[in-house]
Amino acid sequence: MANTQGTTGLVGWIDERFPLTKMMREHLTEYYAPKNFNFWYYFGSLALLVLVNQILTGIWLTMNYKPSATEAFASVEYIMRDVDWGWLLRYMHSTGASAFFIVVYLHMFRALIYGSYKKPRELVWIFGMLLFLCLMAEAFMGYLLPWGQMSYWGAQVIINLFSAIPVVGPDLSVWIRGDFVVSDATLNRFFSLHVIAVPLVLLALVVAHIIALHEVGSNNPDGVEIKKVKGPDGKPLDGIPFHPYYTVKDLVGVMAFLIFFAAVIFFMPEMGGYFLEHPNFDPADPLKTPPHIAPVWYFTPFYAILRAVPSFAGTQVWGVLAMGGAIVLLFFLPWLDRSPVKSIRHRGFAFKLVLAAFVIAFLILGYLGALPTTPERTTLAQVCSVVYFAFFFLLPILPAIEKTKPVPERVTEK
Repeated sequence: MANTQGTTGLVGWIDERFPLTKMMREHLTEYYAPKNFNFWYYFGSLALLVLVNQILTGIWLTMNYKPSATEAFASVEYIMRDVDWGWLLRYMHSTGASAFFIVVYLHMFRALIYGSYKKPRELVWIFGMLLFLCLMAEAFMGYLLPWGQMSYWGAQVIINLFSAIPVVGPDLSVWIRGDFVVSDATLNRFFSLHVIAVPLVLLALVVAHIIALHEVGSNNPDGVEIKKVKGPDGKPLDGIPFHPYYTVKDLVGVMAFLIFFAAVIFFMPEMGGYFLEHPNFDPADPLKTPPHIAPVWYFTPFYAILRAVPSFAGTQVWGVLAMGGAIVLLFFLPWLDRSPVKSIRHRGFAFKLVLAAFVIAFLILGYLGALPTTPERTTLAQVCSVVYFAFFFLLPILPAIEKTKPVPERVTEK
């Protein structure tokens, strides 16, 4: 095969056997992105950065970790105390898990405010939501591995929720655990899924997400399709090459992120018990239940929705359905939102009000999910749950009542 890339030397030799230069052109040097990207567009590249951090630190941690109910907790202590720089690797990994969700939640919020899920980016959004589901599964399975008190009992509570599913529930929960209780079998299968199976799916979805994005092009704060206005050379007039312009710009975001990331690792890795819960510094004890069992902070909004639904006839099936529905509804955003405009810059006051209520309700649910239940907190969680679901049911009817602004023909650089 002849070298059609016009390159010589080692790169030319590689191009004859692998489309290296072609891929760089398509996804970097000749991928034109809108020239009006703002602060909210840092979080896609930061998510990729944190993913690399999790993979690399995870590989080093597995070299000294023992996936055994009798040795897991001690092996984590060994990593923290005796392995050279083991404490740093462990804190990078534990802090990285929380950082991953912070970055992903902000990335999803940017999609909400600028309509990045709307046509023609529906598939980009679907891949992103599948990534979110995989990330939740990866975090849940990894949370059990330290084999601390909250890891053990948190996994016990969450897996027991599956038993609320009619007919297949009890057998499904036993199948997930590999035993009638969380045990060595559970730890082994969660370890295997956490370090091998789920990361492979995660990486495949990242590739699919990026390819789908580059096929249709990136959205922008104005919600204008830059491919519609091209110059004589066929390149978008409102676009600039991703490299070097946005690779350099993203480096600024990376530097700022790393400063905060390092500050948490070195000065407050536990983050007051939200990143690393205090009960998790005690080894798992099946005979001693913690006074309050709650998932990690990034699961608490959905956990609060679960607890907000009263149990009927001693079963939590409706709460489980509500919790699952809170995630599944996000997949249907591209079809629920029927507004003719994408960006919040041109949406009416009604959408801004509904979106603000949705975000506030989500944050309150996250706070309530980390606290023990009281009648007042349960009532507040029920109100916030109604607000959360109302957002999705109001989206289809908002275009009939909101007054949108004209969308410019070309992007603005405000």
